[in-house]
Amino acid sequence: MSRTPPRLRTRLRPRARTRTRTRALAVLAASAALLAGCAQSGGSEGSDGSTGSAAGRPAAPAASHRAPSPTGTTPEGTLLVTDFGADTVTFVDPARGPLASVRVGTAPYGLAVGADGRAWVATAEGVAVVDTRTRARLARVPYRTATGPVTTGEYRGGGMGIALSPDGRRVYVGVNVPGGNGTLEIVDTRTLKVVDRVPVGRRPFDVDVSRDGAEVYVTDHDSFDVTVVDTGSLRARRIEVAPYGTEGGLGSWLKPHYAAVRPSDGRLLLPFEGERLVVVDPRTGRSQIERMTANTHQHGATITPDGTLLAVGTGPIDPAADRGPSLTVRRPDGKEHVYPLDGPHENVAVSKDGRTAYVTGGFTRDGYWDGLTVVDLAGGGTHRLSAGSRPLGIAVL
Repeated sequence: MSRTPPRLRTRLRPRARTRTRTRALAVLAASAALLAGCAQSGGSEGSDGSTGSAAGRPAAPAASHRAPSPTGTTPEGTLLVTDFGADTVTFVDPARGPLASVRVGTAPYGLAVGADGRAWVATAEGVAVVDTRTRARLARVPYRTATGPVTTGEYRGGGMGIALSPDGRRVYVGVNVPGGNGTLEIVDTRTLKVVDRVPVGRRPFDVDVSRDGAEVYVTDHDSFDVTVVDTGSLRARRIEVAPYGTEGGLGSWLKPHYAAVRPSDGRLLLPFEGERLVVVDPRTGRSQIERMTANTHQHGATITPDGTLLAVGTGPIDPAADRGPSLTVRRPDGKEHVYPLDGPHENVAVSKDGRTAYVTGGFTRDGYWDGLTVVDLAGGGTHRLSAGSRPLGIAVL
């Protein structure tokens, strides 16, 4: 079947927007049973909320508690991933693979690592605190938000996106409430207690903090918005982020997933479909749209200190018109390089020297696998690396 022209050319014409949104909904109805996407429930999940890949899922490995390196600390540059398919986080040598795992709680999602070496992990049961140097769980802080029974799978309740304040004194975690709006819970990192809660939108996929710590940005997947929270007053305001409109509601695949805060001006960057980069000014609530080139459904995003954006493409919504999984590397001047990937992926981190990207294979839908793709950003080569059970969140220690 021949490819249709890239959808971007049509979607950026104002008079064609309605027609494009209608087409997207039609594609959803025709292909939801076949493709990896983000539609709300139904789909391929089992009755317990868990999912399986086409190749079948091996049993989750028991958590390892091997000793750290001979120096007594975890080596710099080690990767830490959340095992969404288990109850652990796994430490991964970027050259050799898994080193050890630590139990943290059911279905861990996002994580954030502080300058003190403590990792904060959003699980279905609470925020786990892990000493990354000794590879030990120090505590688990329960949520104050009622999320129902502890379950696994894409729509489970509990923590999703998570971030640290710049001074390390607060942890901000987006808590999903199945079937309703979520909350942003604020954890005091000294007392290890939830000290405040703020209502946000539905399914808070991602949480980011402004460079000065004055605002928190919660990307609400199922309500097509970003909630901006003033960290002083805890006042919240909603900014709609829906470059393709909100038609289809919970069944739409054209929703925001992850954001990155641009270092140069504090604007939020949210990639959509490998076609549109929505640039949001959180102060005014106004958005601009810039062209992207990957033409694939996008999830995870991160940004380097120089403003280079990396966005993970999970695969096509419409195989007749869209391209496969990829990693887009977008320079501050807007020029992009797209690295093809083998199979769906979810999130990405970059080595401290900026030469290597690590893309997690966990994915929130079918097609996930137990490893990472390592991308040589200079030479363009890629290879796979074993890493935990359905690794989703990732950080470079």
